[in-house]
Amino acid sequence: MNIKQAKEEIKHTVMAYLAKDAQGEYRIPAIRQRPILLMGPPGIGKTQIMEQIAAECKIGLVAYTITHHTRQSAVGLPMIKEESFEGKTYSVTEYTMSEIIASIYRKMKKTGQKEGILFIDEINCVSETLAPTMLQFLQCKTFGNQAIPEGWLIVAAGNPPEYNKSVRDFDMVTLDRVRYLNIEADYKVWKEYAREKHLHNAILSYLELRQKNFYRVEADVDGIRFVTARGWEDLSNLMQVYEEMDLPVDEGVIREFIHHEDVAEDAAAYFELYRKYRDDYGITDILAGRIRPETFARIYAAAFDERLSVVNLLLDGLSAFFVKVQEKKKITDNWYEFLKEYQRHLKEGEAPADCYQALLEEKMAMVEAEKQAELCTKAQAAGWEQIFALWKENMPDKGLDAKESFAQAKTGFDIQREALEESEQDASDALEHAFDFMEQAFEDGEEMVVFVTELTLSPEAAMFLAEHTCDRYMTYNEQLLIGKRKRELLSELKR
Repeated sequence: MNIKQAKEEIKHTVMAYLAKDAQGEYRIPAIRQRPILLMGPPGIGKTQIMEQIAAECKIGLVAYTITHHTRQSAVGLPMIKEESFEGKTYSVTEYTMSEIIASIYRKMKKTGQKEGILFIDEINCVSETLAPTMLQFLQCKTFGNQAIPEGWLIVAAGNPPEYNKSVRDFDMVTLDRVRYLNIEADYKVWKEYAREKHLHNAILSYLELRQKNFYRVEADVDGIRFVTARGWEDLSNLMQVYEEMDLPVDEGVIREFIHHEDVAEDAAAYFELYRKYRDDYGITDILAGRIRPETFARIYAAAFDERLSVVNLLLDGLSAFFVKVQEKKKITDNWYEFLKEYQRHLKEGEAPADCYQALLEEKMAMVEAEKQAELCTKAQAAGWEQIFALWKENMPDKGLDAKESFAQAKTGFDIQREALEESEQDASDALEHAFDFMEQAFEDGEEMVVFVTELTLSPEAAMFLAEHTCDRYMTYNEQLLIGKRKRELLSELKR
């Protein structure tokens, strides 16, 4: 299965394992809640899906890379305790609490979350002294003599032997006590994630042309050469910051992330051309409806790689418009709901200024609680701070009646709504200009198929198009769907 399918299966498991009956007991007893064991190549996002699942299910997450631990930190340190048996006192060896289990209790104390996931990575790469402990952990859900707290699920991950020489095989007894999920690298699934995370478009454009370079692991006389999904994502983060600082991203920098000299060299050459195309074709001018006379002559003579790069540059430019719309829409929608709630309280006769202040403090407290429970990312928290600042600026003065107070509170919202409408119009205009260029440059060619498909699959573009009509998008998308269905029918007839 791919990483997306694994995520869905684990989410379903979380829902089933944490489901309770009428008496408040877990419907699947803890002893029957098998740990999940993920096996797959490194760098494909096993840890990241754990973070996503915990956030989406609103539960805790404690993650450990077990190769960083000794037997003592995992099991605890031995200590002597005296106990009486049949009238005699004996010295008995017990253990201090495992550092890993203690981390679960710390997480529960800090966030108030009583349920969650304990994620142990690289579980089959532990040292010889720690291996029996890991087997006991999977079989009995304990470290030493202490069990995992009730309500906490176990997910472990490891790499197949072809990716790591130090891996250990699990015996049948252990495998019979876990749910085994085998994961493979899948470019199409990763691309969905990459779109949502806004990875650098030059990387997405390159991999669309060189999909075989998405994930490669090869061994030769000089050692192992590899490219992973993690490498591309980390390179993307660096490239975005380097570009903002006007710093070069050359082959040497790329080799620090892409440990395959042929791929690094090829990617470096492509990135250089990609930057050149952006300037040569004047992407910003195209989206503004100002196309240079020489542009069409060049695109007609260009090779397919260059033509597809220009399409991706257009999509990247449009994405900036769509993202801006979504950011403003989020502020506007939350502000609208806040004002609607404020108006409801005013109709109930509450004091206008005090009521506004109370509603604001209530919302701020709710966000703060989510931050403490680690259910709110730093980016989300920053977004809310921006919204709260706007609401504070528009707080009605004391002494005004209900009608005057609401009118004053609504002033800033009207300005925000106008700003949203302006950004929506800018995005619509840019999209129309992009279609103008696409039709003149490519007509009904494969490039138009790529353009429309990417608009459909891009989260921000799809959200924008769902609310704003673009006749040409609808026409081309309908043609694309008809063509796809026709190919499917022909394929079925040939069977």
